[in-house]
Amino acid sequence: MRKLGLSIYPEKSSLEEMKAYLEAAAASGFKRIFSCLLSVNKPRAEVIKDFQEINDFAKNLGFEIIMDVSPRVFKELEITYTDLSFFKEIRADGFRLDEGFGGAAEAIMTFNPQDLLVEINMSMDTHYFETIMDYQPNRFKLIGCHNFYPHPYTGLELGFFEKCTQRFRNYGLRTAAFISSQNEQSFGPWPVTDGLVTLEMHRKLPIEIQLKHYVAMDAVDDVIISNCFPSSAELAAISKVDLNVLNLDVELVTAIPDVERQIVLNELHFNRGDVNASVIRSTQPRVKYKGHRFELFNVPERLMPGDIIIESSLYGHYAGELQIVKKEMINSGKTNVVGHVVEDERFLLEFIKPWQKFRLTQ
Repeated sequence: MRKLGLSIYPEKSSLEEMKAYLEAAAASGFKRIFSCLLSVNKPRAEVIKDFQEINDFAKNLGFEIIMDVSPRVFKELEITYTDLSFFKEIRADGFRLDEGFGGAAEAIMTFNPQDLLVEINMSMDTHYFETIMDYQPNRFKLIGCHNFYPHPYTGLELGFFEKCTQRFRNYGLRTAAFISSQNEQSFGPWPVTDGLVTLEMHRKLPIEIQLKHYVAMDAVDDVIISNCFPSSAELAAISKVDLNVLNLDVELVTAIPDVERQIVLNELHFNRGDVNASVIRSTQPRVKYKGHRFELFNVPERLMPGDIIIESSLYGHYAGELQIVKKEMINSGKTNVVGHVVEDERFLLEFIKPWQKFRLTQ
């Protein structure tokens, strides 16, 4: 099941701020935490003290906690790949290797007696991951997570992201990626904070639309907010996103009849398998509502991208079929426009695959 995650940075936040954030996030359905040791510059004893209290608090709320580290951090905090007890001391469930050790060490670490998860950096198109697999790790303790990129124009391009992600999907391993709050007061581990996204195309998008894009692609299992603190409005918007099926926000026309409204908002839709370039077709409503008379009531001359249409009874056995327009076209005069996908979410139509399910919501 897909999990929502968040990030905390104890060296930059007060204990009270973090506790309030975790309580609000837990109430909104969040399940995992990304926490960073890369930016921490304190002795081992102080690091343990700083992280123990907040991590204990998070564990009591049911959070899973993964710490971001590197070989440098291992050296500075006197951690070795054969002794990972440090992470248990700070109440973590696992650690993320922002940089790796070469393959053999990672495989050995997956058999750690502390039962810790070992998370691998996914944002690399190399054979590093396959090398780890060659050394026969405990794959049930091996997971992956992409990077986030604070600097504008440095985030991953979509095709590269998909290629890197597929390496992990080929082995059936759990995966994750980051989305970014647009709260101007939010921050991350580094001084540059102009959005902390995995995908560059997400940098300026509302946070809930970033999340919906990952749901539409079905590319990763978990989605994590990289910066803190998101606004209460952002948390509320995220909590309304269905993590199991793409839900698109729509605006309906004012004169829409009750049956057409029912078709749009209350049915589980899916794209026909024999797809085309012009429209997404949801054909089950024409079966369910067969025999209903679909009258003409809103018939513009042209159909525009994002328009939601329901065929009238003038179209014979197509009557009641719902379609979403992808390309501008001429209306035959038999088609009602019943609403529109909101503008910010229209790009998601290109990610709906054959047979993929989706819902339309207001």
